[in-house]
Amino acid sequence: MNRLAWLLLVSFLIPHSPAAEGGFKLLFNGKNFDGWHNVNCGPKTWTVKDGMIHCTGKPIGELRTTRMYENFILEVEWRHLKPRGNAGIFVWADAYPAKGQPFHRGVEVQVLENAYGNTRRFTTHGDIFPIHGARMIPINGRGGSRAFPAENRSKPSPEWNHYRVVCNNGDISLAVNGKVVTQGKASWPRKGYICLESEGSPVQFRNMKLKELPSTGAKAEETAHAFDGFRSLYTGVDLSGWQGEGWQSNDWRLSGAKAEAPLVCREKFASYSFFADWRSKEKTVPFNLPNLRKLGALDHPVGKWNRIQVTRVLGSTTVEINGKSVLLEMGLEIGPLKSAVLELLPGAEFANIFVKELSP
Repeated sequence: MNRLAWLLLVSFLIPHSPAAEGGFKLLFNGKNFDGWHNVNCGPKTWTVKDGMIHCTGKPIGELRTTRMYENFILEVEWRHLKPRGNAGIFVWADAYPAKGQPFHRGVEVQVLENAYGNTRRFTTHGDIFPIHGARMIPINGRGGSRAFPAENRSKPSPEWNHYRVVCNNGDISLAVNGKVVTQGKASWPRKGYICLESEGSPVQFRNMKLKELPSTGAKAEETAHAFDGFRSLYTGVDLSGWQGEGWQSNDWRLSGAKAEAPLVCREKFASYSFFADWRSKEKTVPFNLPNLRKLGALDHPVGKWNRIQVTRVLGSTTVEINGKSVLLEMGLEIGPLKSAVLELLPGAEFANIFVKELSP
């Protein structure tokens, strides 16, 4: 066999990497989390190991890119380390979790291990669906907004699987191990963050590459909510940074149902913006916030998840509940504001506790 014939044979036998088409850049550098942000998980939930992203699965939460993407091709390999593992990849997602949820609004590409099983409601082979207020029209749907794969191609734990996700002008397609099987269209938002999901079991990701495609002009109303400096005060795995008896860390939720005294944040704040979610059977809003009079009973649905957002600076206080202004105070004060503690009150359940410190 001459050299040319041998090269042609080798070229035919060796599979070509899709990334060889050109234009791809590493989305994960294999060394650290440059370009990524731990949104609402513990410090050890996400780690880099042997060139891979390793996720413990606890707590339920997200790791996301630090920048938004509109139109792109994402390639990634993943594997679950245990049968029945659950995880996901979000595209076009918000910077922060949705109200009363550990996950973001966006479109999820399902990452389920085969032993989870397949039903009329979901499969383990690459479903795509909008979540927490996002929208998408499924191709090969079964009613509702979930797109189902036309073929079962996922490999079981601990084998590796390859995903190729193409997102362009609100349309999305997923190729599982080399073949397109799932599609959706007319997604909203159609520009946002890419997230990896922690959902209860150990999972690994590697060889994550991204190729950006030309913009199709996503408008502001078609763009996810952007990161604006808030950081999480709750790890989801323990009460690090807090002090109080009878409080329970319950994965992404924090419970004061059995507590008799407030849970006090060890950090203190003067000028700040703060948001958090809570639900309880009481009409009282269960927060004591720095430099703010007690909130007492403000209008909100009892027994359901609510989101409060407070901004407190010298001479100004604003309080919103579920996006509606419930308190606005403007006035002259003798400053500066003093640093003070933030307290969660007993008898309620909390989630998504975020704060941003402001200049005086």
